[in-house]
Amino acid sequence: MTKFSDLALDPRVLQAVAEAGYETPTPIQEQAIPHALQGKDVLGIAQTGTGKTASFTLPMITLLGQGRARARMPRSLVLAPTRELAAQVAENFDVYAKYTKLTKALLIGGVAFGEQDKLIDRGVDVLIATPGRLLDHFERGKLLLTGVQIMVVDEADRMLDMGFIPDIERIFSLTPKGRQTFFYSATMAPEIERITNTFLTGAVKIEVARQATTSTTIEQKLIQFQPTRKDKSFAEKRAVLRALIKAEGESCTNAIIFCNRKMDVDVVAKSLKSHGFNASPIHGDLDQSVRTKTLDGFRDGSVHLLVASDVAARGLDIPAVSHVFNFDVPSHPEDYVHRIGRTGRAGRLGKAYTIAVPSDEKYLSAIEHLVKQPIPRGEVPEGALDGASDRPERPREERGGRSGRGGERSEGRGRDRAPREAKPVEAVVAVEPVVEAVVEVAAPVVAERTERAPRREDRPRDDRTRDDRPREAREERPRDDRSRDTSSDDRRRDDRRDYRGGNRDHGERVVGMGDHVPDFILRSFAITTVTADDAEEAPATGTEG
Repeated sequence: MTKFSDLALDPRVLQAVAEAGYETPTPIQEQAIPHALQGKDVLGIAQTGTGKTASFTLPMITLLGQGRARARMPRSLVLAPTRELAAQVAENFDVYAKYTKLTKALLIGGVAFGEQDKLIDRGVDVLIATPGRLLDHFERGKLLLTGVQIMVVDEADRMLDMGFIPDIERIFSLTPKGRQTFFYSATMAPEIERITNTFLTGAVKIEVARQATTSTTIEQKLIQFQPTRKDKSFAEKRAVLRALIKAEGESCTNAIIFCNRKMDVDVVAKSLKSHGFNASPIHGDLDQSVRTKTLDGFRDGSVHLLVASDVAARGLDIPAVSHVFNFDVPSHPEDYVHRIGRTGRAGRLGKAYTIAVPSDEKYLSAIEHLVKQPIPRGEVPEGALDGASDRPERPREERGGRSGRGGERSEGRGRDRAPREAKPVEAVVAVEPVVEAVVEVAAPVVAERTERAPRREDRPRDDRTRDDRPREAREERPRDDRSRDTSSDDRRRDDRRDYRGGNRDHGERVVGMGDHVPDFILRSFAITTVTADDAEEAPATGTEG
């Protein structure tokens, strides 16, 4: 039997592996590591949970033992489709390289650029990243890929499913052609073959299991049922899920529940919580700190049920998952293999349940065609669909109606209540006297203002703001005295204060203008004719009369 000590790895790597508790390599590790140490390109095909991460991490650390990293120029590059998988690769590197001086940087979304820039500027030997964040750093001029000696694409088929083909091709074009390349995948789609033919040179193909096969340590069950109504299908599926979890009892130590859509992840998690289950959601729209905290809680047992989208379907090394529930049948048959591969790992036994409705028939046929065997059928737990509802049952006297704007609605809305008494028609007519009362109160105010502020036409001519004398009489004054008559301005200001409802002598305050009214509001403008002599002697004002 082959041991790690037989694989010509660096002694420091072997010491770290031994301390981690490993002695015998898995089949993918046993076949891939020797070719990787010889500098060959490797195309590894193995189902999830077979140790693909260590099969490229161990030889990478050995090959990078000699040399030194330069600023902004990593010596090796590992691409992963999700943040969680990239973080897991980084954790494996820390374990196996702890006796070496190799450095690493993790570039994933949801983390500030500043800390990642500092690591890159110091120079790193291993750069682990998701494609999007890697290209963000490159476009900002913070990263050069011309020094990459080893490049790894982990979960290559998942990269293709997530639409990373343009990004992967661009990243390949930025790296040297003489690099060593590893492609690792659980399935071998035709598109993978095209990519490998383009970017791998003389690759050694290693296939340790038949493509898209499921582990024999996983007990599979398909639960099919007919919804009572199409609009109740979602609620009844949640009821079936709860019944399956309860039926497993204590044997269900923890479980991952997969949904096809992110919005359904939140709904299912909230439904389970409302029925007393310890569940937490995880999907791509959550902040990275929340996702990390949730995964840590699932690993340490503080979270019992992890409701996830396919972001957590691959690459997460959580060996002690007892159950997997497919709340939705995956639309891509390969995803079924990866989902149920979260249980039954490392020789442990696991169970995988899939809930299906008649509309899922075409997806089920594709899955069974891929795995080359039918999925065993199971029965819906007895009483699972009786009164299927997301809300726990409560006594009717405890059910409340709406409590404020955001309160819950009563389930028997309009049926369990006494009918409302009709309002008499006379109550509507009673609004008219209120309007009259308002008019009566407002009338004295208007009258009072009218008494205080007589109309302009009723004032004596001497009190008007406009000078109506003939032009000849106005020009009799000396030219130097043509400045504005300040006394008339004062009178106008006093009149305006009276019109506003009093002046400062009465202790009343003018609202809106402060202590005074600006002069430009009180000034009256009259259209006059300016002669040529006046235009020459009068100072320029910037406006025309």
